[in-house]
Amino acid sequence: MRALRWGALVVAFTLLLAATAQAGTVSVRRTANGVPHIVASNYRDLGYGLGYSYAQDNFCLLADTIVTVSGERSRYFGPDANYRSYALSQEVNNLKSDFFFTDLNRSGTLERLLALKPPRGPSREQRAIVAGYAAGYNHYLARTGRARLPAACRNAPWVRPITALDIQRRLYQLSLFASSLFFLQNYVDATPPALGTSASARTTFPDRLPPGALPNHDSLKLGSNAIALGGDATANRRGMLLGNPHFPWDGPERFYEMHLTIPGKLDVAGGALGGFPGVNIGHTRGLAWSHTVSTAFRFTPYELHLVPGDPTSYTYDGKTEKMTTRTVEVQARTASGALEKRSHTFYFSRFGRMVEAPDIFLTWGTANAYAIRDANADNVRIADQFLAMNRAQSVADLKRAQSYWQGIPWVNTIAADSKGHAYYADQSVVPNVPDALSDTCVDSAVGKAVQKLGRLPILDGSRADCNWGTDPDAVVPGIFGPSHLPRLDRTDYVENSNDSYWLSNPHRPLEGFASIIGDDRTKRNMRTRLGLKMIEGRLAGTDGLPGKGFTLDKLQTIAFNNRNYTGEILRDDLVAMCRRAPLVATPDGKLVDIGEACPVLERWDLHGNLDSRGEALWHLFLTNVLNTTMPFFARDFDVNDPINTPSGLNPANVETIQGLAQAVQYLRDHQLPLDVPWGKVHVSTNGGRPLPIHGCDDYEGCFQVTANYNVKDPLVVDFGSSYVMAVSFTDRGPVGRALVTYGQSTDPASPYRNDQTKLFSAKKWRPMLFTAAELRRAPATKILRLRTR
Repeated sequence: MRALRWGALVVAFTLLLAATAQAGTVSVRRTANGVPHIVASNYRDLGYGLGYSYAQDNFCLLADTIVTVSGERSRYFGPDANYRSYALSQEVNNLKSDFFFTDLNRSGTLERLLALKPPRGPSREQRAIVAGYAAGYNHYLARTGRARLPAACRNAPWVRPITALDIQRRLYQLSLFASSLFFLQNYVDATPPALGTSASARTTFPDRLPPGALPNHDSLKLGSNAIALGGDATANRRGMLLGNPHFPWDGPERFYEMHLTIPGKLDVAGGALGGFPGVNIGHTRGLAWSHTVSTAFRFTPYELHLVPGDPTSYTYDGKTEKMTTRTVEVQARTASGALEKRSHTFYFSRFGRMVEAPDIFLTWGTANAYAIRDANADNVRIADQFLAMNRAQSVADLKRAQSYWQGIPWVNTIAADSKGHAYYADQSVVPNVPDALSDTCVDSAVGKAVQKLGRLPILDGSRADCNWGTDPDAVVPGIFGPSHLPRLDRTDYVENSNDSYWLSNPHRPLEGFASIIGDDRTKRNMRTRLGLKMIEGRLAGTDGLPGKGFTLDKLQTIAFNNRNYTGEILRDDLVAMCRRAPLVATPDGKLVDIGEACPVLERWDLHGNLDSRGEALWHLFLTNVLNTTMPFFARDFDVNDPINTPSGLNPANVETIQGLAQAVQYLRDHQLPLDVPWGKVHVSTNGGRPLPIHGCDDYEGCFQVTANYNVKDPLVVDFGSSYVMAVSFTDRGPVGRALVTYGQSTDPASPYRNDQTKLFSAKKWRPMLFTAAELRRAPATKILRLRTR
C-alpha cells in the first residue's frame, strides 16, 4: 500500500509540474542556500532557466570567461597582464591567450564540428539547451542593467549579450583542458629558428621532469575521490555513492548546484562547472555518479624530422611536406587606452600545432621540431554526453550513453544505481596508441626520456605507420573504442582517487591496458591507499564504527573523518628522528632547536580536524620534503602489498629532519605555537572574515582534501573539496546530501557567497531536495516564473 501511495504521489506531482511547465515559460524555485529547482517543458526553456539562474549568482564570472574564449582579454585588460587559470594553476598571458583563442575561433574548426551529425556532432537537445542558456543569461543582463550588475563587472565595457556560439566555445574550452589548453602558451612560443643557426641533439636528461610539466590531476589542480557502493556493501542492499571532487574555489571551474526537470523526460540533480548547461556530477531517480581526473593522456607529441636548411619543412614517408601557417591579429589596449593591432603566426604540421615545451624537451631546432595531436580537438560531444547521463536510470543506461557519445574528455566515471550495481570506468577520450605502437614509434632520445620519466609517448612523425590506430567501436577515428578502455562492474564497491584503473577494487585488479591510459602494478597515492583501507575497514567492521557495511550516515562520516594517512604510517618514525637530533642545521645554514616539536607530534591525533594540534607542523614538514632528492621511505613499494607500501621513513635522509626544522622555524617566525590548533591557521578567506577549514592536503594522504595552491599564505584554503555529494537509493527514492563548499555565488553581496562554507566548517551537510515529498515540504526562499524569449 505504501508503494502504491508513493506511486500516486509521484504521478500527481509530475502532472503538477507539467501543468506549470508550459512552453515559453520556466519555473525557478530557490530552496535553502540558493539551489535552483528549474522546471520547463523543453530543453531550450530549461537552458533558459539555468542560464538566468547562473547569471543571478555568477554573472561577472561567466562574462569574464566569455572574454577569454572570445580572444579579447588584451582589448579590455591589456596585453601584458596575466589572468589566473585556477584549474591549470598557471598565470596565462592575455596576449598569448588571445592569439590562441582568436586563431581557434577564426579557423572555423568549432563550426565545422558543430555541423556534423550525431554522435560526432551535437543533438537537437544540445543545441536547444545551449541556445536557451545564452538567452537566459541575456535576459538577466537586460533585466538587471549594466549599472546594477555586481561590482566586479558593473558598467564594464567587456560585458555584452552572448550567443549560443559563445557557450559552445566555453564547452570546447572545457574539452581541451587536459591537452591543448595546457600547452596554450607553448603553442605561441613555437617559432622556427633563424636560418644559419645550428643546434646539437640533446643527449643527457634529468632524473625527473619539473613539477607540472605534464597535465595530470596535480598540475591541473583538478582532482577527486569517488566511492560507489553496490548492494553487497550497503545496509539496504541498494547502491550508494560518494562524490568528492577537489577543484579550485575560485574561477570558472567552481561547481554550481541545480535540479533540472522536464516532466516525463528529465529529472536530475547535482553540480556543474560554470557555463555548463547540464549536470556533471549528480543523480537521477535510479543512478548516481561522480568523476575523478583520469591518468590517461589526451594527446601525443610527434617528432618531426626537418629538411636540412628549411626548419618549416619535414619529411613524411620519404616525401617533403611544408608546414602551413595561420596569422591572426588581435586588438590590444595600450597604456594610453588606445587600441593597436598585435599579430602572431602559428605553424602547423599534418599532426597539429607546433609546440615549444622545454620542460619536456620539445624544442624547435634545425634537425627536429615537435607538433601535438590532440584527441579532444574534435570533441564537441561533451554536453551531449552529460545530457545522456542526466537521463540515465541505471548503470546499464550509463554504459550505453558513454558508448554512444564517447565524449568524456578527461575523467573517470564512478557510479552506483538503485539495483545495487557499482561501476568504475575510464571511458574517456584517449589517443589510440597501443603499447605495440609505442614500442616501435618512440625511437628518439627525447621520446625515450619523456616516456621513461612521464609515461607520455612521443611518436616518430616521419612514418605513416606511427599514426594513431582506430577501433571499430570508436565514434571518431584515432581514439580507443569502449572495448579497449578500462571498466569494472561490482556488487561490493569501486573507488578512485586519481590513480589509474588498477586497484579500483583490489579484489579484481584491472591490468593489461595501453600505458597511455595509465599504469598498473605500480605505487598508489596516499589517498587511494587510505580510501581502500576505510572501505575495507567499514565492510569488516574494524574501523571503530558500530556494525558492518554502509549506511548514508557512515559514508558521510568517513568522507569527513580527516584521517591523515602519512601521519598514521610515518609519525612515530619522525618523532624518533626528532628525539635523536634536537639541533638541526637547515639548508640555509640556520641552527634550529626542534626538541619542542617531538612531544607535539607525539600527542597529535593524526587528523586534520579543526582542533587537531600538530597537524600544522606535519603539514609544513611534508611541504618541505616533497621534492627530496634522497630516498624518503624505508620500505619500497611492494607489488604484492600495494596498499601498505611504501612505508617508514628512511633514517639516512638528512633532508627529512631538515624539513621538520624548517616547519618549526616557519611557525616560530609567525609567532605561532607548534601545537596551534589546525582551525586557527587553516582558513578560508572566501567572503571576508576567515573561516576555519578542516581537511588537509593530497600529499599528506588526506582523503578529504582542502589545500592551498594559488595564494601566498600556505595555510589559506583555495582548493579542494568543492561539490560534495552523498546519495543512497531507498524504497522511497534517492536520498541525497550535499555541500557546495564555497557557496553558490561569487558576488560578495550575495547571501549565497559563503553560507555553505560555514556549514562545511562545521561538517554539516544539506539535504538534496529531489523527490516530490521533499520538494513539497521544503520552504522556498524565492519562486520565479520566467517567460522565455
